[in-house]
Amino acid sequence: MAANLAHYLLVFQIVILVFFFLINAIYTASLVIAFIGIRNRLAGATRQHIKSLVSGIFYRPITIIVPAFNEAETIVTTVSLLLQLRYPEFEVVVVNDGSTDETMAKLREAFKLVAIQIPRSSQLPHQPLRGEYLSLQHENLVIIDKENGGKADALNTGINASRFPLFCSVDADSILESDALLRAAKLFVEDRKTIATGGIVRVLNGCSVQNGQIAEVRAPRKAIECFQAVEYCRGFLTGRTSWDSMQSLLIISGAFGIFRKDLVLAINGYRKAVGEDMDLVVRLHRHCREQKIPYKIHFVPDPVCWTQVPDDYRSLLKQRNRWQRGLLESLWFNKKMFLNPRYGSVGLFAIPYFLLFEALGPAIEFLGYLSFIVFYFQGFLNREFAMLFLLLALLWGMWLNIGAITLDNLIFRRYRSLGDLLKLCFFGLLEFAGYRQLIVVERLLALFTFRNRAWNKMARQEIRNEKTKRTF
Repeated sequence: MAANLAHYLLVFQIVILVFFFLINAIYTASLVIAFIGIRNRLAGATRQHIKSLVSGIFYRPITIIVPAFNEAETIVTTVSLLLQLRYPEFEVVVVNDGSTDETMAKLREAFKLVAIQIPRSSQLPHQPLRGEYLSLQHENLVIIDKENGGKADALNTGINASRFPLFCSVDADSILESDALLRAAKLFVEDRKTIATGGIVRVLNGCSVQNGQIAEVRAPRKAIECFQAVEYCRGFLTGRTSWDSMQSLLIISGAFGIFRKDLVLAINGYRKAVGEDMDLVVRLHRHCREQKIPYKIHFVPDPVCWTQVPDDYRSLLKQRNRWQRGLLESLWFNKKMFLNPRYGSVGLFAIPYFLLFEALGPAIEFLGYLSFIVFYFQGFLNREFAMLFLLLALLWGMWLNIGAITLDNLIFRRYRSLGDLLKLCFFGLLEFAGYRQLIVVERLLALFTFRNRAWNKMARQEIRNEKTKRTF
């Protein structure tokens, strides 16, 4: 009996170690691929090249869709900044999704709206409309007021009202850099196979805003915000760049993504899902593979979107629970793609990776931490297992964080202060001393509630567009 128990414990320990080895090996390879891919992509992407390429006769006009629900604190500033973007031809469509605060009133006051009837370019289903308005101050600004139906419903409403072949989804609490559209849209000009692009999303908390743009990039002030800045750096810079190189990108952030409207209409727009951004991208892959449509979906590391992140743990955990439920729902809905060669690298590599390491990973990682503690107090802890576990689960992950932060700053030089860079590196090390485990537990709980469609919207802070520099 004792021999059998020892055997099972050994097998269990080996499984845990193999999991941590594989996931960190993948992250390490992703870091190397990211460095090579970003260096090559940025080599020819000079500012003048981008401006001349997209500002010429071959640019593609874009509709920017901003879904808004109770965004009174941020909506006027966000829309004002979007109207200042550098791009030859675009329109902004704000969809007020049944807000119960002053969102609509602030839009009326700020932009002098007049009631109109918008011709529909498509007929995606959505909740009833309350009114449609055009700004007297900006001829390219349209406001749609509708009954509440959720983010996907609001985006479908905006698509129906859009006039242009490309649309860009932008969150109402985000700031796009002035040339973000130019940089993201250039791929639609360079390669006609491009059907979607997404830019990098960075943490706005701690930064200084002046005249609608980021005047100074600083590390966030709160520890919880610094942890998220490290996560965003690692996730966007390494994860999405490496999947892009394999033509297997499954996620374009809902905060900033550009899509070909005709193909989104072909799959009936956004589906009412918790993670509507990932769900849309996976279904685009599926549709193009099934219909044998040549296509490319890109992550572009240089167009930047700055977004607010939660500054309290309650909001953060709700957000991560929602993200995990969105991932699980999307994988379940598209389960026929799993290990299906018909879907190429997406079905053979991306879907299995997200299932094993992102969907089931929290359960395996939690068992690893739990077994380490239990084995220690029960006297079953093997010394070799303990050393390898600490190396694979903690130390390797810490140095991957440091590598991602260093690589990001070497390439983009966003953090000019050595103190800010060292601060992020410190929190990159500290992430594994409780923060990561907390997130793992919340993601694990999502496994048991993934059919819950609650949005768990976080509270916003006001974004002030001032002439003088203001720290956010």
